[in-house]
Amino acid sequence: MARRVFKLASLTAATTSVYLYVNKFLDPSDFGIVRVSRAIATTAIISYDYLTSLRSVPYGSEEYDFLKSQVHLRSAKRLRELCCANRGTFIKVGQHLGALDYLLPEEYTCTLKVLHSQAPQSTRQEIEQVIREDLGKEIKELFASFEDTPLGAASLAQVHKAVLQDGRTVAVKVQHPKVQAQSSKDILLMEIFPDFEFMWLVEEAKKNLPLELDFLNEGRNAEKVAHMLKDFDFLKVPRIYWELSTRRVLLMEFMEGGQVNDRAYMKRNGINVNEISRNLGKLYSEMIFVNGFVHCDPHPGNVLVKKCPASGKAHIILLDHGLYQVLSESFRMDYCRLWQALIKADMKRVQKYSQQLGAGDLYPLFACMLTARSWESINRGIDQSPVSASEDMEIRSNAAAYLPQITQLLNNIPRQMLLLLKTNDLLRGIESALHTRASASSFLNMSRCCIRAVSTYQRSKSHSLYRRTQISLTETLSLWQINLYELFLWLKGSHLGNWVIALLSRIHHSTY
Repeated sequence: MARRVFKLASLTAATTSVYLYVNKFLDPSDFGIVRVSRAIATTAIISYDYLTSLRSVPYGSEEYDFLKSQVHLRSAKRLRELCCANRGTFIKVGQHLGALDYLLPEEYTCTLKVLHSQAPQSTRQEIEQVIREDLGKEIKELFASFEDTPLGAASLAQVHKAVLQDGRTVAVKVQHPKVQAQSSKDILLMEIFPDFEFMWLVEEAKKNLPLELDFLNEGRNAEKVAHMLKDFDFLKVPRIYWELSTRRVLLMEFMEGGQVNDRAYMKRNGINVNEISRNLGKLYSEMIFVNGFVHCDPHPGNVLVKKCPASGKAHIILLDHGLYQVLSESFRMDYCRLWQALIKADMKRVQKYSQQLGAGDLYPLFACMLTARSWESINRGIDQSPVSASEDMEIRSNAAAYLPQITQLLNNIPRQMLLLLKTNDLLRGIESALHTRASASSFLNMSRCCIRAVSTYQRSKSHSLYRRTQISLTETLSLWQINLYELFLWLKGSHLGNWVIALLSRIHHSTY
């Protein structure tokens, strides 16, 4: 441990001296040794708090549970303060932890969630510096107007509204100037704590950060997903202006709307909440099961909704395309078949495909993590009843009780699964805010996509025309069964359906 700290201190001293030479705008966080000291001090204080506060209290007692909750909350606040002070990569990891609603104690997730919307901002001078260095011109030369206050600030960048000289309104995403220099040191700093229980998070950050810091890659992702999902007319992805985009500056078409979890906004603007939830589910089922190219940061600030004045249709606007997960074909097929088994409550196949995805003997816990449902509900069928308040509380309390097993599981499953778990939790958070959680339509959409994906895969592996025809017929029949079931559910919940059922009942009674 001491050797690791000395190695890091030497590296930070060297890189900091180079960084200070080329940058004019400094604060104490620019010094690597300050960032290292903060992290070590925060870790020591959190560890000491857990060791001393719970030492003399009987385990399992009401007093123990109360004190443990207080320690969780204090520790989460200290962690949030560390993330805000060190910025960059620390905020990115903090945001990821805050998204793990059903995997971490509530005190941590609620406290760290604010990092999605309250990340520290770069100054006007810093923004001018990045634009000058990357585009070779001053802001006033490029834009007729440029708003000083950002529309939003995130861990790696912030976005400003501006108007080009030709009158086009654009969104200008500018990378925080210190992120590139600090990110490698931050990752190394986190790696010196080998007992950090979420080391997989650090490994994921190490792999994904270079991609997220390349805004040209983000632009390519945006164009790819827009083309991939072009048949969904309700989806809007901002157009990229390549002539004024670089690795640190991204110019996009300006789009605005309400956040996808804002029920009040939707009510004011006549937007159907159930339709938005259903369409969001369609988008992600298509990305995950059919295409294997998944937008992995759907927090409410990145998913907007707006009603089109001309058509009256509600649009979903998908922003921030820096973080995508590409799923391998074998992983995607196992994941499809696992969800099919979960929806059908086929427990043998749940065990089989969970274990193929690395869950081992912890497959019941894995199924609970994936669905955010109790094991009892999974056995009964997750589409049979909505999530109750008591079940939700049970899941959250078990997250703290089973933290060692959860950590073991997260270290064993494929890396592709980690971002999907985060994405699932973010989407569930949106559904909870909209009160559309675990609706039948969401499972029907998933089933359709799974059937299409598995059938396409089977046809690609078959060399027999007869077998391919057989697969296509089975696919068509299965999709028709889902359509008929969806029609039944619609009739059951509609006035027309109630009238038909009442009429049939009356005819039945008059006959007998």
